[in-house]
Amino acid sequence: MSPIVSPSELKSLPTGNLIILDARTGKDVKQNYLEKHIKGARFIDLDKDLADIGENAAFGGRHPLPTPGKFAETLSNLGIAENAHIVVYDDKNGSNAAARAWWMLISFGFENVQVLDGGIQAAEKNDVDFSSGEEIFDKAPLIKKENWILPVSSLEEVEDELKINSSTVIDVRDAYRYRGESEPIDLVAGHIPGAINIPFSENLDENGLFLSSEVLKEKYSQLLKDKPENLIIHCGSGVTACHTILALVRAGFNVPNLYVGSWSEWSRREGKEIAKEA
Repeated sequence: MSPIVSPSELKSLPTGNLIILDARTGKDVKQNYLEKHIKGARFIDLDKDLADIGENAAFGGRHPLPTPGKFAETLSNLGIAENAHIVVYDDKNGSNAAARAWWMLISFGFENVQVLDGGIQAAEKNDVDFSSGEEIFDKAPLIKKENWILPVSSLEEVEDELKINSSTVIDVRDAYRYRGESEPIDLVAGHIPGAINIPFSENLDENGLFLSSEVLKEKYSQLLKDKPENLIIHCGSGVTACHTILALVRAGFNVPNLYVGSWSEWSRREGKEIAKEA
């Protein structure tokens, strides 16, 4: 199954085991959901459901993963059973919490998970049915998992891999943040020494839709030519990095490692070197 689904494809999907998740973020996001969401969509919160935010971002970053057990409770509360076909959307072309939810669901063992191409804006343009208010659904049986399936890297592993040049570390933040010109979110501007910059926005066309699998394959094959095959993807806090992981999977690459702590962890950890190009 493709990790991307278009609005027109969404409208034709069988509804029997279909679960749609609204993963929008930002101010008053729950109120925005209640006012308007894709019909049947259930709200999932980045900070509460897709992360387990700690007291010190220097250890885990701004959006650490919850334990599989805690995520299992979230899925149960959302009425998501093991055989569900799940479609996730946000309002940032999949680059925010939708891709993170996709990664977590796949890593939890779900096989049929897709991100809505173009997000809620594309759904509106393509006459997808919308609704308002709370959606009513039953809880699902608890699914027990001990570990995340997809590969992750720790700060120490990223550092070690870069020292021996055995992995390519990709920073998917905007170029100005990577270069250290300014930093709108974290405390320090710059990047991990040795990491290369391929902004996640380059996964999209001029309309904010994912590039085709063929174009993505050619693009990344050229960008990663002569570089170590093992890939570690990071961003600011392990959220938008999942957008590039999704793009790489769409292009036919093996699933790369996710450095969850990302720049928010590295830049706060005492003693870690910071590179700048500004």
